[in-house]
Amino acid sequence: MGELVIIRIFFVAALGGAAYFLKPFGLEGFPGTAVGLLAGAGVVVFEIRVQKVSLRRLIGAAFGSVLGILGAYLISLVLGRAMPDSNSTVPFLQIFLLAWMTYCGLVVGAAKGDTLNLSALGGLFGGEKATKSSFKILDTSVIIDGRIADIAETGVIDGTLVIPQFVLHELQMVADSSDGMKRNRGRRGLDVLHRIQKMPQLTIQILEDDFPNIREVDMKLIELAKVYSCKVVTNDFNLNKVAQLHGVEVVRVFVPRDRMVGIVRRQA
Repeated sequence: MGELVIIRIFFVAALGGAAYFLKPFGLEGFPGTAVGLLAGAGVVVFEIRVQKVSLRRLIGAAFGSVLGILGAYLISLVLGRAMPDSNSTVPFLQIFLLAWMTYCGLVVGAAKGDTLNLSALGGLFGGEKATKSSFKILDTSVIIDGRIADIAETGVIDGTLVIPQFVLHELQMVADSSDGMKRNRGRRGLDVLHRIQKMPQLTIQILEDDFPNIREVDMKLIELAKVYSCKVVTNDFNLNKVAQLHGVEVVRVFVPRDRMVGIVRRQA
């Protein structure tokens, strides 16, 4: 991770230096350098965001963008022949169509990318489904409880521990609560996450996927588990039962708090 940070800093600095000497947009000195630094920072932010996107969504977004660009190009040819004497309107319409159709293709392709079955392609993409099925999604209660960290230290849990963004949001709201007891529980949950992240044997991934039409966090967890065909880790009895009704497999933590060795019961 440290090497990656150094590479990012070097990349941003290199773009800043290039902008200083090349003077983009006629800007000299600090303004030109600032343009290069901002451009480099934008690329780094984009790269960080892309790392969190699933392979299926990336393929869907790329395919949709290509289709959008191709469609915009064909329509631009028609516009150029239909309005040959226009010096300003046609170029504007062509740029507008290119931006509009590329954007629509990117968004729609990314949204529909989750329906792709990459495992059917085999080879490079054959492991996508298997990787996702090894996900274990943590709910808020099991994070706040803290015993998941003790269990993880024993090496019982394999695969990737997934923390959805909406669970992090709920945990932050609990930590910011005006109620002292809730606030302490939320902060304990955040401390547990930091502890888990430092365990070298574990892979932690934060998912940005959300379901805006669903209000309850428990139902969001169940829908997310359905999308990735994976398990939910919880000590919530009600979530356990509801998940089973929806056909979602549950890893239920029920070890006594005073024991360091965790016991995990897997239920279908």
